[in-house]
Amino acid sequence: MIDRLGRNITYLRISVTDKCNLRCRYCMPEEGVCKKEHTDMMTEDEIVAAVEAAASLGITKIRITGGEPLVKKNIVSICRRTAQVPGIREVCLTTNGL
Repeated sequence: MIDRLGRNITYLRISVTDKCNLRCRYCMPEEGVCKKEHTDMMTEDEIVAAVEAAASLGITKIRITGGEPLVKKNIVSICRRTAQVPGIREVCLTTNGL
């Protein structure tokens, strides 16, 4: 994938949840954020399908984030399945470490 400036795009960030166990000023405005219903969030299969589509366009690195991705019940399976997608060479997880 090439952006408008001719740069090769090989990296995709996927937020797997809007939930977080902290209220940092960095990402949580004072007025808060509108919480999504569970049914409005992508399923594991939908996330993997998005990764497969991205890999077919040349994405090789996926960064999984949240909110706090470790509060997602099936995060280990999401990471495992993402890493198994042909063409994906690197899967990273950004967490607040709690």
